[in-house]
Parts: sequence; structure tokens; C-alpha cells
Amino acid sequence: MSDPLHAALLLAAAFVAGALNSVAGGGSFLTLPALVFTGVPAVVANATGTVALLPGYLSGALGFRSDMQAPPGLSMRMLAGVSLIGGALGAALLLLTGDAAFRRLVPWLLLAATAVFAAGPWLMRRAGGSGAAPAGAARSIVGVLAVAAYGGYFNGGLGILLLALFGLLGQSNLNAMNGLKNLVSALLTAIAVVVYAWGGLVLWPHALAMMVAATAGGYLGARAARRVAPAVLRAAIVATGLVMSALFFLR
Repeated sequence: MSDPLHAALLLAAAFVAGALNSVAGGGSFLTLPALVFTGVPAVVANATGTVALLPGYLSGALGFRSDMQAPPGLSMRMLAGVSLIGGALGAALLLLTGDAAFRRLVPWLLLAATAVFAAGPWLMRRAGGSGAAPAGAARSIVGVLAVAAYGGYFNGGLGILLLALFGLLGQSNLNAMNGLKNLVSALLTAIAVVVYAWGGLVLWPHALAMMVAATAGGYLGARAARRVAPAVLRAAIVATGLVMSALFFLR
């Protein structure tokens, strides 16, 4: 990050992304576009931005560690294993995706992730009020594997997808669901980082600097969260996602 303006942009994007992830999610709507704007290839930007947000998932998982319980039909050990496998599969798929192809996918992925985020409250009501019976092991494994693979490939909207999935699998305790969301996100991101690094996709100077900024943003964002109405915050994140999607469509 030799250009001071680029460095400032990336640190600011990571700081705000960390703050957003600590209270509502949507941080990748900022880190990916910021990296691409500074000239980083889209596939490398996706991997580097994901690395930068890893500490937030780890701290979130630790914060909810006493509330965690596996979804019906799964043990915590099995949940961890499936999350690692799914994250590795998604990251491997990213390695196989050329930069030109991924750049064409980015606006659609951002738009889809924005739609998922916007529909988050409805998805959670649907999952919570579905009256679904506890899922069997096979259904739980397939669901976690699919969402973890998505997260290993593209991080946007991952938290909402995981919360909705756990609700559909029969989970009802919100603290437990949040804890599992952070745990699964941390595990799949950690293994994805290993795959990204093996494939040479991570710009480590960028990732490490953004990691520090995202961690600081997450801490301050959590402290300031109660001052902002959730509906206002969600609307701002959706607007950001739509703007970023439009910019990528126009590139």
C-alpha cells in the first residue's frame, strides 16, 4: 500500500466494515469494492478482504461461547468438520475461477447478497415461525455444507444465510444462533484463508493492515451500536450494497 490515498481508503473501508459486521453484517460490501478500486484483481480482492474480517468472527464466537449449542441432529464436532470442508470447497472453487470470470460475477454476487441482507428480517421470521421439526443429521449436514461453501467462495450475506439456516434446522435460541453463526464463519474463513494463501491470492500487507482497522472498527461499532436505530443501519447497508453493485455493473 505505497499510495497514501489508497492506504487511507482501504483502512477506512476495513474500519467501517468491522463496525458494520459487529452490529449487523455487510462489511464485505465495502472491503471488496475498496480493494478493487485501488487496482487489486477481483479474485485477490475477495480473498484479501475475507482475511481482513477473520478476527471479527473469532471474537464474536468467543463472546457467545457459553451460549453455543449445535443444531438438532449435529454435534459441535460434526458442525466444525462440515464447516471446514465447506469453506475449503468454496475457497478451492474461487481458486479455479479466473479473474475475468469472477469480475463478471461480482456485481451479481453483490446484488444477490444485498437482496439476502435486505430480506434478512423476513427470512428470520419465516425460519422462526415455520414450526419446522428438528432436522435430521443428513439435512443439517447438507445445509451447513452448502452455506459454508458459499462463504468460502464469497462472504457477502453469509451471516443472514447462517441465521436463517439454523432457524430452519430447528434452532430457536437467538444467542445460540449468533454464536454458531460466528463460529461457523470463523472456521470456514480460517480454512479458506489457508487455501487462499496456498493459491497465492492474499495480499498480506493489505490484509494485515485492514485486519487491524477492522478489529478496531468492530470494537467501537459494538459500543456505538445502541445509538443507531437498527432499521436505519440496515437501510444504509442495503443502499451501500446497491450502489456498489451498480458501480460494478457500470465498470
